[in-house]
Amino acid sequence: MTGETAFGDTAFAELTAGMRAELLAHCYRMLGSAPDAEDALQEVYLRAWRAFHRFEGRSSARTWMYKIATNTCLSALESRSRRPLPTGLGTDAADPALPVVADEQTPWLGPLPDAALGDPADAATRRESVGLAMAAALQHLPPRQRAVLILRDVLVFSAAETAGLLDMTVASVNSALARARKTVAAVQARPGIGEGRRVDELDAHEQQVWDEFCAAFERYDVDGVVRVLAADAIWEMPPFPGWYAGAGQIGLLTRTQCPAQRAGDLRMVPTSCNGLPAAGMYLREPASGGDRWLPFQLDVLTIRDGAIAHVGAFFSAEAFRLAGLPAELH
Repeated sequence: MTGETAFGDTAFAELTAGMRAELLAHCYRMLGSAPDAEDALQEVYLRAWRAFHRFEGRSSARTWMYKIATNTCLSALESRSRRPLPTGLGTDAADPALPVVADEQTPWLGPLPDAALGDPADAATRRESVGLAMAAALQHLPPRQRAVLILRDVLVFSAAETAGLLDMTVASVNSALARARKTVAAVQARPGIGEGRRVDELDAHEQQVWDEFCAAFERYDVDGVVRVLAADAIWEMPPFPGWYAGAGQIGLLTRTQCPAQRAGDLRMVPTSCNGLPAAGMYLREPASGGDRWLPFQLDVLTIRDGAIAHVGAFFSAEAFRLAGLPAELH
């Protein structure tokens, strides 16, 4: 390594230090997938490092990195469709008594485990803008409108700065922003997630609701699960395309579709995703003789008015990894 290269590497590291968490959150908002966001972020840093010799400080390092990150995500989205949740498909609530069939062809929206952002204190302000409800709503926007809305309303870049980042005119940025806001407002008015209490804002009762949700599943107490759900709660679990409405219907779904049969078949490990309370659900592996539990689903909870209003259950080994959860329990 030459002295010049070493100096360049050091200067680049110093310039971009502390940006990883916010850039990962930005890529997640754009792409709707934490693993895809991780891959995109690697590409962002590679592109930035290769172009560093041309960076002359005419803009801030943060603006420069966001330009690279946004364009990297826009390039990735050229060959990808949007990532919905089941409630975003425009279908009616499903019958919980019918067998569930996975749709592995649809690229589904996934959660963003808070642990992926690093130090929670460092990432606190960023988690406010990566909520599951907003992530789902953003997926209804064309990629460029999505970028404009994120840059303007989440990251609070000016119209002129946004135009520069996206090589657009200010007028076209303002027009795209107006259309994006209208679409997101319409999406958020439909049945779905809605905003919930952030994990660092839960009061004592809300914490108890979260704890009881976990404990009831470990007891395989379906009535206990139902008691902590809002009457009009929604449950959805990609890659299964059906979604379920009403605490009673969710109870029926659990009784008829959940592979657990008795207390102890499930174990729950609390965590947080998208700034929301969550839990990794582990299922006992019968072949292990009953002393091994493997990742089953990652439940992300939306708590409103003292009850669980929405559960997003994600069947993703990658989500467990990003959340820092164990690969198995004993």
